[in-house]
Amino acid sequence: MELRAPEQFAGNMVQPEVLASTTFSREQFLAKLSASGSSGQIQSAMAQLTDYVGASHYLLARYDLIQENGLDFIVASNWPFDLVRRMGSDLARSYGRSTEIEKCLSLLTPQFALLPDDLSLPKHVSQQYCSLTFCVGRTRFSVMLLFSEGLILSQDRLREVGLLAAYVLSLGDTRELRTERDFELTDRELECLFWIAEGKTSDEIAVILGISRNTINNYITSVMRKTATKTRSEAIAYAVRNNLV
Repeated sequence: MELRAPEQFAGNMVQPEVLASTTFSREQFLAKLSASGSSGQIQSAMAQLTDYVGASHYLLARYDLIQENGLDFIVASNWPFDLVRRMGSDLARSYGRSTEIEKCLSLLTPQFALLPDDLSLPKHVSQQYCSLTFCVGRTRFSVMLLFSEGLILSQDRLREVGLLAAYVLSLGDTRELRTERDFELTDRELECLFWIAEGKTSDEIAVILGISRNTINNYITSVMRKTATKTRSEAIAYAVRNNLV
């Protein structure tokens, strides 16, 4: 499920660009979107954005909660449930293989990938889907869009969807959800994160904190699990980016 830039699919898309039609003015559309976000109606807001870009289905994922098992990272979706369940572990593995710099560079850049051939899709829906990653405060989200066969999604509107989705999520109850992940790091874990950011080894941190080396390694392993990072360097990058150290 490798993500690729839009131009890599250009040869398969020969139809002119198609956009969703709307009876609303831009001002009315933004007002309606703001109202949905302020009232916590994330599904309604995402449906509006999906229609705005001309797609047919959306899946909104919260990447700081992504894991190999379970679908807790799904914020809202109107994808068929069997498709969501099948793709959940694939999305987790794909995200886990990405480096921190790759994750940062992908922000607000539409990426296209192909769904597995053996998946059952809604009628006339393309095997391709578009993924767009964005941040709301310290939390990284991704919206994944299904669209009709032969449809070319507007790159400008896709980027707008990322910005508007971030705006919508910043309005409602997700303001509390955004910091939820931070509070899962204990004081001791934050201490260990600070010292590895200072370049200290596990042995050195053990001496500083007066606890065993194995306990220090357990704390650091827990930090990497909670921050969805694979190495100490990535954990440090996460900490710096999120003002944790």
